[in-house]
Amino acid sequence: MADIPETRLAGLSVAILVTDGFEQVELTGPREALEREGAAAHILSAKPGKVRGFRHDEKADEFDVARTFDQADPADFDAVLLPGGVMNGDAIRMIPEARRFVEAMAAEGKPIAVICHGGWLLVSTGLVKGRTMTSWPSLQDDIRNAGGNWVDQEVVVDGNLVSSRKPDDIPAFNRAFIAALGERVMASVRGTPDEKASSVGVDA
Repeated sequence: MADIPETRLAGLSVAILVTDGFEQVELTGPREALEREGAAAHILSAKPGKVRGFRHDEKADEFDVARTFDQADPADFDAVLLPGGVMNGDAIRMIPEARRFVEAMAAEGKPIAVICHGGWLLVSTGLVKGRTMTSWPSLQDDIRNAGGNWVDQEVVVDGNLVSSRKPDDIPAFNRAFIAALGERVMASVRGTPDEKASSVGVDA
């Protein structure tokens, strides 16, 4: 395999889907890790302006929304991150535009990284059927009832799906998500000469 430079994800764009009430560290931790590797991370939400994070059940910081769900084109992104938080997870699963976005990403085989209560969106889109994943423990019945295989591990990788349970798992979650994105970059490098020439941030 070719060596990957320090900013191995340069040129990649990751969509972060949230509504108010997301668990803040489950956005900021992965976003910082992605940006250190050179990826751009964009917050998408239901409404323009700002979206508020929570620290468990307490209000935390506000973050700028880059695009709304109905403005965002899945073709513009290489992967999607779904943070948790009970309020966020329960609300976002009811938004048709958010469901359509992750369905489109899944159809293209793009990496989907989900942590904690973020798995509810995948349950509501039918994307957990036949997949092995983890989540906050209270989601395990929902995942199993939707045809998924729930396991209690800090991180689970099943094809393009990366999942973790809680904030304590973020270091392992970040490593697995970055590895999945790195594999996507390397797959492009191993492609046709034209694809190699157009790859960003990677020396073949």
